[in-house]
Amino acid sequence: MLQLRIVSPTKVVYTGEVDSIEVPGYNGRFEVLNNHAAILSLLVKGNVRYKNAEGEHSVAIEGGFITVKNNEVTLSVEQ
Repeated sequence: MLQLRIVSPTKVVYTGEVDSIEVPGYNGRFEVLNNHAAILSLLVKGNVRYKNAEGEHSVAIEGGFITVKNNEVTLSVEQ
């Protein structure tokens, strides 16, 4: 499982455990799964999609960045 935290300048959009997350990266969409290599990447306008025990969810963003390390994923986004 991944620990996901999505934050914007004004609020915490989501925090919790997820199975996977797909993001609109600067060089195209990519997916983060359990035990993903550490990464820091720019995000562009699009939808962040994540799957958890309740199902699939989507969050629209204008841009931001993602950090992944030790199964902890943080997205700092503009909405």
